[in-house]
Amino acid sequence: MRPRQFGARYAVPLIALIVALLPQDARAATGLDGAAMRWPYALPFSGLLLSIALGPVLFAKYWHYHYGKIALAWSVLALASLAWLAGGMAMLAAFAHAMLGEYLGFIVLLFALYVVAGGILVNGDLRGTPWTNACILALGTLMASIVGTTGAAMILVRPLIRANLARRHNSHVLVFFIILVANVGGALSPLGDPPLFVGFLHGVDFFWTTRNIWSQTAVVAGLLLAVFVVVDVMRYRAEPAVRASAGPVAPIRIRGLVNVVLIAAIIASLLMSAMWEPGISFDVLGTQIGLQDLVRNALLLAIAALSVWLTPDEHRLANGFAWEPIREVAKLFAGIFTAIIPVLAMLDAGHHGAFAWLLSAVTAPDGTPREVAYFWFTGLMSAFLDNAPTYLLFFELAGGDPQVLMGELGGTLASISMGAVYMGALTYVGNAPNFMVSSIANESGIKMPGFFGYLLRAGAVLIPLFLLLTVLPVAPLLHWH
Repeated sequence: MRPRQFGARYAVPLIALIVALLPQDARAATGLDGAAMRWPYALPFSGLLLSIALGPVLFAKYWHYHYGKIALAWSVLALASLAWLAGGMAMLAAFAHAMLGEYLGFIVLLFALYVVAGGILVNGDLRGTPWTNACILALGTLMASIVGTTGAAMILVRPLIRANLARRHNSHVLVFFIILVANVGGALSPLGDPPLFVGFLHGVDFFWTTRNIWSQTAVVAGLLLAVFVVVDVMRYRAEPAVRASAGPVAPIRIRGLVNVVLIAAIIASLLMSAMWEPGISFDVLGTQIGLQDLVRNALLLAIAALSVWLTPDEHRLANGFAWEPIREVAKLFAGIFTAIIPVLAMLDAGHHGAFAWLLSAVTAPDGTPREVAYFWFTGLMSAFLDNAPTYLLFFELAGGDPQVLMGELGGTLASISMGAVYMGALTYVGNAPNFMVSSIANESGIKMPGFFGYLLRAGAVLIPLFLLLTVLPVAPLLHWH
């Protein structure tokens, strides 16, 4: 048997064995009791994050071939701990909710955007000058709230990589690309970033973020572009050979335009699933799967298939399109969505859970929310726990009533939205496109920094800006009560 076959072949029997051997109790029918958990239940999630951070650095070759099995091992450990605490049925119910209620829609949307955007070929002689790079980053930032951070990133990342391959110093260009295009740019609509789409599904008005955080987003994006230009000019001036190669250039051409229509179809599918309420759902171990969600996922997969069928193979070949980046994201985020189950349960327990201090930190003694605390806690947790479930957690922590949060608690909702979107850029796991862009860049010959290297670079740029955002008059929604 080939080693690669182990994970897929033995994962289900191994989970079934755990279920059969471990004790059951009355809570199995009602779900997990986060108040009964303590910090050791977070160890599988911490272990998975450390594996993602250190694996490519300490044992790169082994990690490349076995990252899926490593993620599976941490996932099984997390599920085993849940089964030991609450019984096999409760563990299976929680696992079903994580996979079917959260992960499935997440990965299907990413897959569709990855496939469709990968069929758009931008060719011509793009050269990685500071002006060209700044224009691509600015365009991607503007596109992100319209076609999504994943869509914008997948359309522009390969042209940006090709433009900068000849440069000696080029990884910083992709770091800023992740920050701006894969994160900050998606702050102005539910189509832009997964956490805002989660808010839209929970009743937040489609244009609420557009109206309420456009000035903060403009400040952050503008300052980031200015910092990038300064850094890129300094790096570019140190590479005279690149500047000397300037000459006549071929015109820019965009091919595979059918995929632009398919991206519009993806957007329409998302809007349809949000607005269509047939009132039909299917119960899978306590997880309600709406008919609109099933139809949306089927449409997205059909759109991806259409893209493969309608796009000439040479377009994807010229794009350097490969399946490995999306395969890596799918496997690692399946592990993340599984291992995070006990962490979210403890957080959801509120004052009765191991993270009771968190609720106290974001709430004043008189019960009013602290906007700045919501911004920082939502953001920093989004960087490590993935920003979509973190947004929902703090949305519920703030009361979960969209009308109240859009009205008298508008500052709280703005803080949660900005924290989840902006600070998802701090790590590779904060938002799925981050990891995807890094993987594509590495596959294409640009050596990206490791997990901690990226964290240090992104943090050095972003944390001062977020501190500035906290105190600037342009951000009146952020203030201490």
